[in-house]
Amino acid sequence: MPVYNSACDVNNPQKGLQLSEIPAHDPFIFADSLNGLYYLYTGGSPRLHRMESYGVLTYKSTNLREWEGPYIVFTVPEGGWAHPQHGAWAPEVHVYKGRFYLFVTLHNNDRPLEGEPIQGFAKHWRGSVIAVSDSLEGPFRLLNEESHVLPETMMTLDGTFYVDEKGLPWMVYCHEWIQTIDGTIEAVRLKEDLSGAVGEPIHLFNGSEALWENEEALPEGDIRVYVTDGCQLYRTSGGQLMMLWSSYQAGSYVQTIARSMTGQLEGPWEQLPPLVKDDSGHGMMFQTFEGTWLLILHQPFRMPQSRCKLFEMEDRGDNFKVARQID
Repeated sequence: MPVYNSACDVNNPQKGLQLSEIPAHDPFIFADSLNGLYYLYTGGSPRLHRMESYGVLTYKSTNLREWEGPYIVFTVPEGGWAHPQHGAWAPEVHVYKGRFYLFVTLHNNDRPLEGEPIQGFAKHWRGSVIAVSDSLEGPFRLLNEESHVLPETMMTLDGTFYVDEKGLPWMVYCHEWIQTIDGTIEAVRLKEDLSGAVGEPIHLFNGSEALWENEEALPEGDIRVYVTDGCQLYRTSGGQLMMLWSSYQAGSYVQTIARSMTGQLEGPWEQLPPLVKDDSGHGMMFQTFEGTWLLILHQPFRMPQSRCKLFEMEDRGDNFKVARQID
């Protein structure tokens, strides 16, 4: 069992926390310029955070150095398809038409799917869902009773939000390598109120298209798989559409980036050299209140050792590059 500390306990939020003290996975920051606060979102668990069920936590800061929290903003509800004791992955919050929308991946390990396990990972219900709140501090409530955008049997994960040039909303997501072997990144258009999908998903690219040998290091004879994680979309000052995503290189997590050759979501997408290696990934970018682009990711991959790392980014017009790591 992990040792509880003030950086984890939802029953005893603390001030003055450093990022080095906060166990965090799949970090996401919302910069609230109206109130001068940065909100860091990450998953919360009963074992680590003394929660009754899995959910989403937030920490808040005025300067990105000292943080206050954790506070619960979402709890996996009882009575739905997702099991409250089976996890909440990759939370992120986006503002859309005056309200705040939480994208998070939920699970039900008790609802198995057909097919043999891959690398020991069984196939089961998993899906990216959307919840809504009028506050960045929640509580967030699922948009509909089904609480899914795509069927849970598709094992979608790491859903993110994107609004295209026509103002149409999309969910961009990863299709789990446990099902596909060669993981993919795909997109599906959303209804105007984000309560469900419109039409069929479109394929963006495969994990095997990365510019390095990114298959998992496996014993001889096992199936080679390609992981796709943590997709995020941004435009450079030159109008280029970029996508952060993560995979593996020789068994180590990697933060990489791709660029749409047409400037549109449909692509085609070209893969660029990785941004950060050394078991680092599932990053996202945001702009500080002063206008500086920052990348936040987790390192190492394994919890509860995983911590947030910050990097200053350079917008080169046709790409984003790491300028320096921020201590």
